[in-house]
Amino acid sequence: MARKKVTIIGAGMTGGAMAQRLIERNICDVVLQDDPQFAGTMHFGKALDESQAMPWLGVSSRLSATDGWDETNNSDVIVCTAGAPRKPGMSREELLNGNAAIVRAKVAEAAKHSPNAVIIIFANPMDAMCHVALKASGFPKERVIGQGGMLDSSRYRYFVADAVGVSPADVHGYVIGGHTDTTMVPVVSQTRIGGVPLTDLLPADQVQALVARAMRGGAEIGELYKTGSAYYAPSAATIAMVEAILLDQRRLMPCSTLHQGEYGIKDVYSGTVCQLGEGGVQRRFELPLTAEEKEKVVAAAKATADLVKLITD
Repeated sequence: MARKKVTIIGAGMTGGAMAQRLIERNICDVVLQDDPQFAGTMHFGKALDESQAMPWLGVSSRLSATDGWDETNNSDVIVCTAGAPRKPGMSREELLNGNAAIVRAKVAEAAKHSPNAVIIIFANPMDAMCHVALKASGFPKERVIGQGGMLDSSRYRYFVADAVGVSPADVHGYVIGGHTDTTMVPVVSQTRIGGVPLTDLLPADQVQALVARAMRGGAEIGELYKTGSAYYAPSAATIAMVEAILLDQRRLMPCSTLHQGEYGIKDVYSGTVCQLGEGGVQRRFELPLTAEEKEKVVAAAKATADLVKLITD
């Protein structure tokens, strides 16, 4: 039986971290695909460097690199990280058309070589790039997914856990809506710590401070790094999605999906809780929101729809 295969497009800091996390799980082979015009031989170097760790890791996954696409044939999952990173002070929206051209070209080639794959979009602005990928691939909506809510929820859960003094594993809360500093929606009303509502454990002003910090989580990391953006947490969030799909775990995860009526939103990519397993999105869930939360979620979808209108072919 052939091993599962995952292609990671883009071998920057995030792509390299994703490859490392994935091969250490020992559940698939990994191909790093990049353009030598931008990456030089970095993707080959990372593949070889990470492969040389395998004897001590006790894994047998194969990690390779390529400038082309033949090596990616018949991938089960394709993760697209390609695109310019967000720089300090830059909004995700400013990246729009430059990254759209990159994502369009990369996804079209990847889909041609792996027609049955599930595509996970990491490039920013993420929700809008999902629309680009959906069109470029020609895939059904269930097989084109955006990563954003996973990372945003991870940051939110960590801040909540730190404030309450519990393990992050025992915090259950989701960030849905858009994947921008202004359109993501931490769902405070449904956040639970060991089943206890967050609002029972922290005063309102402290909860709002956590929400505000989560919403600018990417900007905070960028300010601290000075010359780059986050890659540790984003890689962990994305590979959790990959694992759920490869192993058909049917996990409930917050990610961007093409809404079909949830929250009154239709045919726009936005974040909600999805069941991920074989074939990608198996079900979408509509969380019970307060009126204010729902208003923000609807506004986030409208912002994405407006952004998509600005994308040029």
